[in-house]
Amino acid sequence: MTSTGMNMMSRIIFYEDRNFQGRSYECMSDCPDMSSYLSRCHSCRVERGCFMVYDRTNYMGNQYFMRRGEYADYMSMMGMSDSIRSCRMIPMYRGSYRMRMYERENFGGQMYELMDDCDNIMDRYRMSNCMSCNVMDGHWLMYEHPHYRGRMMYMRPGEYRSFMNMGWSGMRFMSMRRITDSFY
Repeated sequence: MTSTGMNMMSRIIFYEDRNFQGRSYECMSDCPDMSSYLSRCHSCRVERGCFMVYDRTNYMGNQYFMRRGEYADYMSMMGMSDSIRSCRMIPMYRGSYRMRMYERENFGGQMYELMDDCDNIMDRYRMSNCMSCNVMDGHWLMYEHPHYRGRMMYMRPGEYRSFMNMGWSGMRFMSMRRITDSFY
């Protein structure tokens, strides 16, 4: 099953100042460079859907997952600066979830297939690192630490041969979670 038509209704509004004040920018899809719309961003309101926000243009840098809700001062709440530079809409997905994770780059080493959330790959699989993956179905969040903590990375269907080449050198992914319709 693929993404539903509800994606057209996704909407996030960014505000320059805290408490939804100042200039605003409304986004209903992916935006690779927000710097021409806002000089800074201190609050946002996700009216519908889910988004990833990034502190660099073109969906690079630190990533933060935002779901429906109001974030009156989310920059300080998440420990971010005011440098949100891009955002990506996460399409709603209803269907099966499947991801193969690999111990080494280029799909090398031990391989395990996930179809549900994994709060600790070390405990479940005795796997100390995940350096590449193939997302066959669904949308996932991968976390730096067990129990869905630390920095995160959004994974949509596709092959990810080397996390190090994607700018994540030195970071280990130790837990994974499906982005299900309960987030919406």
